[in-house]
Amino acid sequence: MTNHAVFLDRDGTLNEDLGYLGDPAKVKLYPDVGEALAQLKNVMGFKLIVVSNQSGIARGLITKDDVELVNEQVNKLLSNDNVSIDRFYYCSYHPDYSTEEECKCRKPSPEMVLKAARDFNVDLSKSYIIGDSNVDIECGMNLNLKTILVKTGQGRESLSILQKRYKLPTFVANNFLDACNFIQDDFNGEN
Repeated sequence: MTNHAVFLDRDGTLNEDLGYLGDPAKVKLYPDVGEALAQLKNVMGFKLIVVSNQSGIARGLITKDDVELVNEQVNKLLSNDNVSIDRFYYCSYHPDYSTEEECKCRKPSPEMVLKAARDFNVDLSKSYIIGDSNVDIECGMNLNLKTILVKTGQGRESLSILQKRYKLPTFVANNFLDACNFIQDDFNGEN
């Protein structure tokens, strides 16, 4: 049996982007994120998979343990809405500090999404990606996913970058709930 998934960026999409977030106590989810994710997973059956560039590790600003503790905190906060992320994938490398080979996992490369799709038997033709950065949208475009840019985090600046590159997302959402409402309507054939 194949699954359908929503691939999610973390910082700036699910939670406030404080820049190289390494302290779980500072994790603050955006409003309605838990409720919206619960709808996607518990009602619509989507796998929820985070794919995140975490170059702060290569830069020496945070550790892998920090990233994993922050990921655990995200799930702890989401448990208030009876939902959790199925798995977190992250790329800890950056071209200024790492080899070209190591950096192959960095979005906009589709490598993390492809690995998750294999791990969870995901049908990419029935899946989506939500992010606040042009690299999230370009990652989704590299796999013909439906792409949703949220205007939180770097979303507004990223929209301008994408417009200049003629790479428009499938949908531009004002916030996370708006993004999830689009997915629900689109998946049910209402768009």
